[in-house]
Amino acid sequence: MKKGLILFSAVLLSCSVQAGSTVRVYAAASLSNAVTEIARRYEKQYPSIKVVLVFAASSSLARQIETGAPADIFFSADQDWMNYLVKKQKIARSQVKPLLTNELVLIIPLQRQQSFQASSQFNFAQSFQGYVCTGQMESVPVGKYAKQSLTNLKWLKGLQGRIVETDSVRSALAFVERGECQAGMVYKTDALQSKKVKIAGVFPAHTHSPIVYPIALTEQGSKNADAVNFMHFMSQHTEAKKIYQHYGFKL
Repeated sequence: MKKGLILFSAVLLSCSVQAGSTVRVYAAASLSNAVTEIARRYEKQYPSIKVVLVFAASSSLARQIETGAPADIFFSADQDWMNYLVKKQKIARSQVKPLLTNELVLIIPLQRQQSFQASSQFNFAQSFQGYVCTGQMESVPVGKYAKQSLTNLKWLKGLQGRIVETDSVRSALAFVERGECQAGMVYKTDALQSKKVKIAGVFPAHTHSPIVYPIALTEQGSKNADAVNFMHFMSQHTEAKKIYQHYGFKL
């Protein structure tokens, strides 16, 4: 009996160590390049740690975490979805750290020319033919920022029936890359990663809410020592900060 208890305890300890060596990060799609590079560098320094990355729109990730997805760290593209999980008691308010900022830009295919003036006097709808892509305007952060800018510039009504709303900023980028949309409203960092589009203009910061990326340990993650360590690396280590800046984010 005693031998059986010892064996059972050893199995439990083994499972505990194995579980602790995995860190699950749920991050906004626009963070794909930067967070992937940070994770791979961290794994090289700490070979016993496996960082599992899940990228999607912040809205989708937040809802997954709400329903029990095993996330240790949530890295959102806006404060609203972070606040949502705080209210759902999946994240403690004290864990939330605003980390990065970004810009909202207009992109067009490389071969196209398009004028752009961020003014309510400029007729944006008549400046191009076809569709403009962005994220879903009621949920996906980039789409929410886009709607705010279009509304404040008084351009939204003129684009009725010509806005394609996608499930993430990377999907919106892909639509413009393929020529299915003649323009797109995405983050500057995403536009910089593509060789098939160019930036036609920047939407002034005063036309939308500040584009801030908060990061936080989930309730699950706060109990995972490896997640706590990786969170510290992601948010405070000089190497990670350089990677964010390389991909166009501002700290």
